[in-house]
Amino acid sequence: MQFYQLSLGQLGTNCYIVANKKQALIFDPGAEADRVINYLTEQDLSPIAILLTHGHFDHIAAVDQIRDHYQIPVSIHSAEKEWLMSPQLNSSSYFPLGKVVIKPADNHIELGSSWFDGFDFNVIHTPGHSPGGVTFIFENEATIISGDCLFKGGIGRTDLVGGNQSELIDSILKLYQFPDHFKVLSGHGPITTIGEEKADNPFVRG
Repeated sequence: MQFYQLSLGQLGTNCYIVANKKQALIFDPGAEADRVINYLTEQDLSPIAILLTHGHFDHIAAVDQIRDHYQIPVSIHSAEKEWLMSPQLNSSSYFPLGKVVIKPADNHIELGSSWFDGFDFNVIHTPGHSPGGVTFIFENEATIISGDCLFKGGIGRTDLVGGNQSELIDSILKLYQFPDHFKVLSGHGPITTIGEEKADNPFVRG
């Protein structure tokens, strides 16, 4: 399985494309839909679903264009099912980048073991940055897609709608239970590892 990272939009949101042979899952396409589509074409990949770590505008703005282009489903945690259609909830109303309104999700993400045509991963609920934040755990690849829960040397902000600092800390401590060598693919910034963050993260130590 291969993991590709694209930093998209003015906020540098990381979109991840996870490929298994010629099929792919798209995580958090936050902007620049044409760039994502062109990359998939260049890599000769056929996406089968869009999965969202949470519903903030900078993680969802390119969803509709990509969904319509490939005719694939979009999934988000049920706690944020209204966020895609609401600039107030997805916080685009509070930033000078334009209001983001997209169509409802096709499915709600189910916690626990999930797979799409050979993509094996677990989904855990990691609220705090937002109430419906989820993290995708690819145990066989020792890789975590954490959204805006945990960053290299940082943590998600909690001053937007539904943010809760104590919940975020609990969620990060939940991630710290995974082995130190697990890679953390964050919603912004570079890749890190669980071990690095447990030792060096100034906000939450393991």
